[in-house]
Amino acid sequence: MTWDDEVVNEQSSATEGEGREPARPITFAHRGARLDEPENTIPAFRKALAAGVTGLETDVWLAADGEVVCAHDPQVRRGRRRLKIAAATAAELAELDVPRMADVYEQLGTAFECSVDVKSPTAGGALVEVGRRYDALERLWVCSPDLESLRALRAEPAVKLVHSTRRKAISVPLERHAHELATLGIDAMNMHHSEWSAGLVSLFHRFDVRAFAWDAQEVRQLRAMLRIGIDAVYCDRPERMVETVNSWTRDPSS
Repeated sequence: MTWDDEVVNEQSSATEGEGREPARPITFAHRGARLDEPENTIPAFRKALAAGVTGLETDVWLAADGEVVCAHDPQVRRGRRRLKIAAATAAELAELDVPRMADVYEQLGTAFECSVDVKSPTAGGALVEVGRRYDALERLWVCSPDLESLRALRAEPAVKLVHSTRRKAISVPLERHAHELATLGIDAMNMHHSEWSAGLVSLFHRFDVRAFAWDAQEVRQLRAMLRIGIDAVYCDRPERMVETVNSWTRDPSS
């Protein structure tokens, strides 16, 4: 069989996963409880954990003083005040409620999975150092669309690495891509929930690469991911996500 041979049915329906034991994926609160509190802040993360999620998701940049800080965009704004992260210190950014990754661990502990999108090229190594300092590497999932950036972090065996991208950005057949990820030591593939099928989940699992699905906001979307055996879901609504997963594990037929 060549790499170009189709090994999965691209039209696989969500029902293909029925009949297997109910799986409990990691439930990542996307930027915390961002619909109730300012996103990527300690209050948003704390509220998400209180809702029962098993994981937090955030984005990180490197501040001017070398600190790893949590924010989605390169510039943050509170009221009329704006700061470019690369030109501001962590102390200045804290005045706008931008936490350091160290603050997340210091205030919330490490008893949760943490999925982190690395936004600036130099932030990855610094993030791993923060995880090491707080003994959190085994539950730290470093996400990037750039495989070379992830490859550079593989020297640390404990940290988890995630290739996060859209399917259309993958230029090779997916079986070859799954093989490449396994060869590089990448732990998971993260794509939009609409791009996954039961066949693709099985394909990546065959190479011991986990399947993560982002932007699963509605109950029907979450349940579709549960039916096909996805390993992690990302959602803006922590309580909805937790209740849907709990209901599924109690009774997949409900």
